[in-house]
Amino acid sequence: MAVTAAAVLVLVLLSYAGPLCPRLVRASPSPSEPVALTLLACAKEKGAVCLDGTPPGYHLQRGSGSGSRSWLIHLEGGGWCNTVESCSDRRMSMLGSSNFMKPIEFAGNGILDSDPQLNPDFYNWNRVRVRYCDGASFSGDAEARAQDGSILHFRGLRIYEAVIDELMEKGLSSATQALLVGCSAGGLATLLHCDDFTARFSQEASVKCLADAGFFLDARDISGERSFRSAFDGVVQLQNVRKVLPKNCLANKDPSECFFPAELTKSIHTPVFILNSAYDSSQIRYILAPDSSDPDKLWLSCKDNIKNCNSIQTQVLHGFRNAMVNDMKVAQLKEDWGMFIDSCFTHCQAHYGISWNSPISPRLGNKTIAEAVGDWYTGRRQGVKYNDCKYPCNPTCSSLLPTPP
Repeated sequence: MAVTAAAVLVLVLLSYAGPLCPRLVRASPSPSEPVALTLLACAKEKGAVCLDGTPPGYHLQRGSGSGSRSWLIHLEGGGWCNTVESCSDRRMSMLGSSNFMKPIEFAGNGILDSDPQLNPDFYNWNRVRVRYCDGASFSGDAEARAQDGSILHFRGLRIYEAVIDELMEKGLSSATQALLVGCSAGGLATLLHCDDFTARFSQEASVKCLADAGFFLDARDISGERSFRSAFDGVVQLQNVRKVLPKNCLANKDPSECFFPAELTKSIHTPVFILNSAYDSSQIRYILAPDSSDPDKLWLSCKDNIKNCNSIQTQVLHGFRNAMVNDMKVAQLKEDWGMFIDSCFTHCQAHYGISWNSPISPRLGNKTIAEAVGDWYTGRRQGVKYNDCKYPCNPTCSSLLPTPP
């Protein structure tokens, strides 16, 4: 009888203690403070871990006032790894281990900023930046053995699902407005997960997605090879990303082709805003003119700064732009989608204040990116689809815009 009573007492105590996976509770920082890293609770038990097995993390800044039930989830980017060796190397950086992740600034970071003058439509929302440490756009589910005998954890899909689940418990489930955003590899992740994200909410909630610099082309490089498709094929095969790829695409095409946005966008039902440069500095560097295609380094100066490109190279860049515009026709035809395709030499524009909404931000239709996205999300304006003319036609394209690697 005493044993039974003791067992009941333990159960009662546990029920009051809350979840078995403790979470660090911290007061929301002021808008000017760095936002602390929150490690995912029970990450190892869920198998939702970074490449090195450490728990993944995110940064949450709570909303207020009219934005208290609105949520913006930003998926971080940072390229991919497609071999055991390249994935092993990432374990010694924040792109593969939370051991290297630090608090980050939201102030000055565009769509994450809490300044109503700089970020008028999202400044008081609950804003989350999800750190990227899997190397496959939050989509893999596999593991491999590294050369040193340790395990490489390819658990991007589990990270995405576990983080969203945890945020749902923290208030995301009652959101009336939600926006899934991602930059670069995170922009691709946004397209991969957009409909799944939407399916988690009631039909009354306004849920949309924004893919920033995530529209990667399945294009031939300057040597005529599809080197980037080969790189993507390595990611798809090594990290097993098939679970997130459209079934109708897999029925007719190779999985690596289905990993590209031109195919993904055909299957997405959620309204999406495509933000991209038609002269994306990262795509020019890694898709159009990768080092393997340019042994004599004739494109080196051009890749560093578009102003250094000669007339022949500029014509090649125009061809790349035309291919991007053509691949975006599906998005162009979807009535509830939005677009801002500028001709600036840059990569990722929503989370940089200088690009998002500043005196030297790119403008199309006399709108900054922040104004265009706000018009589209809120429905203030219909048909928010801006497609720039060919470089160098746009005088608002500043040389100060970011060109991250």
